[in-house]
Amino acid sequence: MTSFESIVKFKGSLQQWLLDSNLHSSIQLLINNAGILATTSRITSEGYDQMFTTNYFGAFCMTKVLLPLLESSPTPSRVVNVTSFTHRSVWSMQVDRRAIKFLSKSKRYPFAEIYEYSKLCLLLFSYELHRRACVMDNCHKLSVVAVDPGAVKTEIMRELPWGISHIAFISLKALGLLQTPEDAVGSILDASLALPVSSGEYFFGGKGRTLASSPLSYNSKISRDLWDTSNDLFRELQEALETPD
Repeated sequence: MTSFESIVKFKGSLQQWLLDSNLHSSIQLLINNAGILATTSRITSEGYDQMFTTNYFGAFCMTKVLLPLLESSPTPSRVVNVTSFTHRSVWSMQVDRRAIKFLSKSKRYPFAEIYEYSKLCLLLFSYELHRRACVMDNCHKLSVVAVDPGAVKTEIMRELPWGISHIAFISLKALGLLQTPEDAVGSILDASLALPVSSGEYFFGGKGRTLASSPLSYNSKISRDLWDTSNDLFRELQEALETPD
């Protein structure tokens, strides 16, 4: 997810597999589930912050690249973006090229802020893609939902000091909020299998439950700006890949 070239190659491999398998050249479900919590700054080969790219911009690019295959499906298709309740920690945001590349000049890498911001961006993207599909009268063919499994015991905090992650997991377990991956996958299945009318919803915690996300996540101007800026950067990566050295 951190390499645009790799994403494009994946699409080519997928199309070839569909062809070799004598299957319809389309897909019905895309789940953007990639996510990391990095504690140090790392830059991708294309000049983007690695964590932000993994958590948001890579998902944007993957969806854009695979959108023709989703839209050509003979049955209704769906995009599911796996986000996080941590998006609620963001109270204001700026959308520009620098914010998406997230190249911080600070000596201290603001990993918590970047993680929270990336999850809000993924949510904004989900709602904007849903709105655009509806404007094109395409809601019945392509639905888009966001899902938050809640707190799950995975290796997401492996880069944090052991004591911090250990205390966090113990506290969440004591509060009855910590889930196993096997339990948490239920919310993703709910979001994936819900009726098309659920497009634009925010699923949380399993059992088909939906909630309102943060007020900021419904800001349509911010979501449009994020889409436009992300799309400009997407096109630049496309052009760079198509231009011979």
